[in-house]
Amino acid sequence: MAATIARGGAGLFISAFNARLAGKKRISSASGFLSILRSHGSATNRYSFLRSSPAASARAYSSEPPQSVVGEVESSTVEEGDPPIDPLREAADTLDIRVGRILKAWRHPEADSLYVEEVDVGESEPRTICSGLVNYIPLEQLQDTKVVVLANLKPRNMRGIKSNGMLMAASDEPHENVELLIPPEGSIPGERIWFGSEEDKDKQPDAASPNQVQKKKIWEAVQPHLKTTNDCLAVLAANPMRTSAGVVACKSLKNARIS
Repeated sequence: MAATIARGGAGLFISAFNARLAGKKRISSASGFLSILRSHGSATNRYSFLRSSPAASARAYSSEPPQSVVGEVESSTVEEGDPPIDPLREAADTLDIRVGRILKAWRHPEADSLYVEEVDVGESEPRTICSGLVNYIPLEQLQDTKVVVLANLKPRNMRGIKSNGMLMAASDEPHENVELLIPPEGSIPGERIWFGSEEDKDKQPDAASPNQVQKKKIWEAVQPHLKTTNDCLAVLAANPMRTSAGVVACKSLKNARIS
């Protein structure tokens, strides 16, 4: 019986010891969690760890720098109902695409394939733009015509004439047929063109500078996703190219690339 009591006493002792040990671990874990919260300073004021994903919470206990944890929390606490971020649209929205009107056009004196145009894009002075359209569009069709102008490209010297922008056009796959994009009737020279719905007009960010467009290769990223539809409407992926008067189009080229 003494042995039984001894064994019972040992069992009680071990149980008590384990309870104390577990209590210390809980205290240690809680202290560690509080330490983590304190170490993140302002981040914990803005983001709740309770709303983060399990993976982000697990990483909060690791030795990762605070910034990476904040990034995880930021990505996991996007409010429900927020539209998903579309990097293509974001890039396209920094392009300064405008309604223009060709005031006059003539053949480039030093380049057989180039026209030179003076284009009103809503600025104090018209822009001079060189376009390689001689083989595709008769000169008389350019006179006093409304066009779509990509206005925040860096100026280029084209056979002695500085070209400050680009006329946007649709072309078929073999590049045998080219048509200028046409702003809808009633479009005003100088108006900035956007992609999406009518409501998206007021959501446009400021246009990138020509240096930013070149350095970040914004045009190169956006251009492959520009095309015309079966109805000859200009779109970026599924987003129509718009002015306040309606959707930009071309004359007859369907499913054509835009450049």
